[in-house]
Amino acid sequence: MTGIQFPIEGVVYCPPADAARYFETDAWVDDTLGGALRKTARRHPDRLAFISDERSITFAELDERSERLGAALHQLGLMPGDRAIFQMGTTLDTVVALMGCYKAGVIPVCAVPQYREVEIGQLSTQSEPRAYFVQADFSAFDLAGFARGMAQRHPSLEHLIVARGNPMRRHRSPDEHGLDALIDAIPYETAVDVLARVQVGSQDVLSFQLSGGTTGVPKIIPRFHAEYIGHALACMRQLGQTEHSRLIWALPLLHNAGQLYVLVPTVAGGMTSVLMPRVDIARMLELIELHRVTHGMSIGPVAPQMIAYQGMSRHDLSSLELFGTMTRADALEAHLGVPCFNLFGTTEGLLLGAGARFPAAVRHGTQGFSGCPDDEIRLLVPGTDEPAPQGAPGELCFRGPSSLRGYYKAPEATAQTLTRDGFVRSGDLMTEHVIDGFRCFAFEGRLRDNVNRGGEKIGSEEVEAYVSRHPAVADAKLVAMPDPLYGEKGCIYLILRAGQATPTVAELAAFLVDQGLAKFKCPERIEVVEEFPVTRVGKVDKGALRAMVARRLEDETNPQGSVERGRVSA
Repeated sequence: MTGIQFPIEGVVYCPPADAARYFETDAWVDDTLGGALRKTARRHPDRLAFISDERSITFAELDERSERLGAALHQLGLMPGDRAIFQMGTTLDTVVALMGCYKAGVIPVCAVPQYREVEIGQLSTQSEPRAYFVQADFSAFDLAGFARGMAQRHPSLEHLIVARGNPMRRHRSPDEHGLDALIDAIPYETAVDVLARVQVGSQDVLSFQLSGGTTGVPKIIPRFHAEYIGHALACMRQLGQTEHSRLIWALPLLHNAGQLYVLVPTVAGGMTSVLMPRVDIARMLELIELHRVTHGMSIGPVAPQMIAYQGMSRHDLSSLELFGTMTRADALEAHLGVPCFNLFGTTEGLLLGAGARFPAAVRHGTQGFSGCPDDEIRLLVPGTDEPAPQGAPGELCFRGPSSLRGYYKAPEATAQTLTRDGFVRSGDLMTEHVIDGFRCFAFEGRLRDNVNRGGEKIGSEEVEAYVSRHPAVADAKLVAMPDPLYGEKGCIYLILRAGQATPTVAELAAFLVDQGLAKFKCPERIEVVEEFPVTRVGKVDKGALRAMVARRLEDETNPQGSVERGRVSA
């Protein structure tokens, strides 16, 4: 059903004239993700949709289980437009839970299981969710117990849905439900009748994705059914994927990348995806061979581990057609013997890449280009609306069918991110290259002050604020330092209070986790300085700090390097 059936206050929608143009050019698809699954299940009921080591699920089974869950959510009193916090891993249960919400019009707030009091508290305050989905066995941490505690703090949270928990657990509150129990409690035929009365529109909000920033306060990005399906299908075409392709994925499924590269292409495009709950290179290669996987993706630690893996000759990778990575596509291709490409993506609505049919210079020397002809891309002089000089690096800015039009209930952040004519400022420096007629973009660095740890964005200001609460710390500045596995990790520069000892990395992490900060945000190196370097205008020179730790790391790995060291606690 075209149009917005359940408008949400605080969401900025696409202007009607632009929406009509995107439908006309097929950049948007006039369907919902639930509707797309129903169509795919009718075409290929017995085809495997998702495969995991635990079990596999066909399109017909996925359609039925998600239909029953969607109806069960409706019977709980959840209505289209209501929000649900998600903290689940890369499992089939997550797929079913997401699709049940999408069919019911319930909007997942796509958090990750590693978030704790700080992040979930901020998201709950911003989005006022009525439901909370957790995976009980994600780690040794009691995620279900944590969710119960958060529900007591945030009165909007009425329903807790626990996947992979103990169904016999006693003392469950009336508002706590097992995922499987909800599904099993309603017959499929009844579920179809219930959801037939829930008319979600193709321009309604599909999900709330999260954007990392310098402050660490999650900015919520509404994504919509029509644009998300169109975006994912355009990416499939760009990468040469069809309904006969098979993709392997070992990274978070709730991330924007997990949705656009995996969930939507499977559900709407009909391909099959192999899911891994965690990165394990040897097992990944075994699964590629076993399931005849054609495509793989690496955002974060996968590619470096794969390049370091020495048992490649033991695996038959003849089915593999393409592998994507954030950087070093040339080295990965040489190691795998398979076409590889550098990719780029941002939750604000742009994906760049290049399939195997494109020249190696495009795939290796740049991050490629957009697969959507309606995307407009500019390189601007940072901090201005002026075009960067030809051949010079500029800030990547874009506008198109899937680009951000406004953060949820955050007009000030929106104004800082958009140019006067609606282009999104990415905060990334790129240079433009024309190769064999293709206008491509090569990543040169970041303007925004954050740390990208294996695809998880860490806001520097947030971490600095929490570190500064430590009794030994007078001031703190977080910068990115290079890391061969994660790409970047956080290094915290400290100015200590008089007479105070430097905390170790472990001691500082324990302090921050006790404050409610997610563990992955904790700095992994400490440098102590008497004062911070400053720019000519008197601001702290983060670039100088990044260069200092990069040189120090290089010295430490080079036996012939400088023997001079600062005070480091590790």
